[in-house]
Amino acid sequence: MFMIKNLTRISPNTSSIITRFRNSGSSSSSSYTLASRFCTAQETQIQSPAKIPNDVDRSQYSGLPPTREGEKPRVVVLGSGWAGCRLMKGIDTNLYDVVCVSPRNHMVFTPLLASTCVGTLEFRSVAEPISRIQPAISREPGSFFFLANCSRLDADAHEVHCETLTDGLNTLKPWKFKIAYDKLVIASGAEASTFGIHGVMENAIFLREVHHAQEIRRKLLLNLMLSDTPGISKEEKRRLLHCVVVGGGPTGVEFSGELSDFIMKDVRQRYAHVKDDIHVTLIEARDILSSFDDRLRRYAIKQLNKSGVRFVRGIVKDVQSQKLILDDGTEVPYGLLVWSTGVGPSPFVRSLGLPKDPTGRIGIDEWMRVPSVQDVFAIGDCSGYLETTGKPTLPALAQVAEREGKYLANLLNAIGKANGGRANSAKEIELGVPFVYKHLGSMATIGRYKALVDLRESKDAKGISMTGFVSWFIWRSAYLTRVISWRNRFYVAINWFTTFVFGRDISRI
Repeated sequence: MFMIKNLTRISPNTSSIITRFRNSGSSSSSSYTLASRFCTAQETQIQSPAKIPNDVDRSQYSGLPPTREGEKPRVVVLGSGWAGCRLMKGIDTNLYDVVCVSPRNHMVFTPLLASTCVGTLEFRSVAEPISRIQPAISREPGSFFFLANCSRLDADAHEVHCETLTDGLNTLKPWKFKIAYDKLVIASGAEASTFGIHGVMENAIFLREVHHAQEIRRKLLLNLMLSDTPGISKEEKRRLLHCVVVGGGPTGVEFSGELSDFIMKDVRQRYAHVKDDIHVTLIEARDILSSFDDRLRRYAIKQLNKSGVRFVRGIVKDVQSQKLILDDGTEVPYGLLVWSTGVGPSPFVRSLGLPKDPTGRIGIDEWMRVPSVQDVFAIGDCSGYLETTGKPTLPALAQVAEREGKYLANLLNAIGKANGGRANSAKEIELGVPFVYKHLGSMATIGRYKALVDLRESKDAKGISMTGFVSWFIWRSAYLTRVISWRNRFYVAINWFTTFVFGRDISRI
């Protein structure tokens, strides 16, 4: 059964498998139903042979055909970030089958990702498997997770075209397939913004995924060990031990704080020969933590300076393999460069022939719908309000994406209960109250058991804001309770305790 369920291992002779199921006389109708869900293009005629490129093996075009009477409507979710996972968690699987397509099989708890770079937390503590968020994906016969990227949307045919993810160039060729949907939710997120600056993609490391954190950790520890090599020049040692963070938002500031803690508490004890040469520079074009209160920003700069973080105001013009150049001509040598300057639309989002908001994200209305096509919704960092709604584009924050996912799950559940779950069947259904976002506040840790907590609804509104150890305790308590599963909450709590007692793990694995 697993061989049938796993799309990437289906034989091109799927039709012969189905024939054997038909002729076997087995009393298990569910086995035949599951097998018949995956059909080649020749079996289902989802796409006519004329549309298949001549240089591609037609047997590669397998997929999930449209749902039939007696089957639950199918919701296809593209992405496994905050928005997509919150939607999958809240969707009623008695009403819908859920199919998730994503290049990763887990959700990343991004607020704690910076802590994994220096060994405060282990990587598995911030990764939540999709099957734990929505168990139906691994249990229900019509729900699946596919490790793949979506390459094209055919809104007229209610299909998405996908391509499986491969690990490197010398592995299996990508398997191309299609999925018919009744409702499509695009939650594919965004990509890091480089502003077209030369050399960023080749030399900088972003901090958005677990593999980014792993790369940062390995690079940091490698530089520490190389800097202690006999015969290395003083200048080269200082370059290797210079960690540069570009971007003064919450991610850049929190990583700088974690890194300074790591230097002060662990490097100086275990790498005594280089303790005076390692330092951190934070580069920002404007003010750091621009969404926070002015008092909190000044406090953050003061505490980061005490921790040894040097703040430089400037714009990066060019990035080379061992140095970056600012707009005033200043050259900044580095051994580790972390880029955290915000996000922008991904190539997939830009390729879609859908209306866009002023920032290039998928344009949506107040109910998260893409108005120009039927049964397509967009949530999270990949979407933004159309200008016709009169609403400003919401910030690319985890709490925005999570709230949108929760709202859309409730909306789809209501549509399903009103018999609107099928494709093109929800046109006359009243959608109810539109989405309204209310900001709950912002938090950021800055190292040395200190943090910032800003509970105002907006920068100009009145509300509670605080700093210091109490804020740090609130920050840790809040995020510990927000970690999705009890399993990962236990991991995080144990990691924090062992780090406090024994220090950070500095093994380069």
